[in-house]
Amino acid sequence: MAVGLVLVRFVAGKEKAALAKIKNIKGVTDVKAVFGRWDAVVTAETEDVEAMGQLVVGKIRAIPGVSSTETLITTVI
Repeated sequence: MAVGLVLVRFVAGKEKAALAKIKNIKGVTDVKAVFGRWDAVVTAETEDVEAMGQLVVGKIRAIPGVSSTETLITTVI
């Protein structure tokens, strides 16, 4: 299993719609809006590191209004 904290930056004015779509992605277990350099912290769990990459690149980054991400990932032993 892989667990990731995905730091997300949004396009101004698109935050609410993008957050709502992120919350509905399979594998996303928590979403928090934050202030500072990033706009949200998303916690996700996937089967492995490859699946985490697919979730971040194929699903989160594909959402209109998401401008960038950075993923902090660990594997659970």
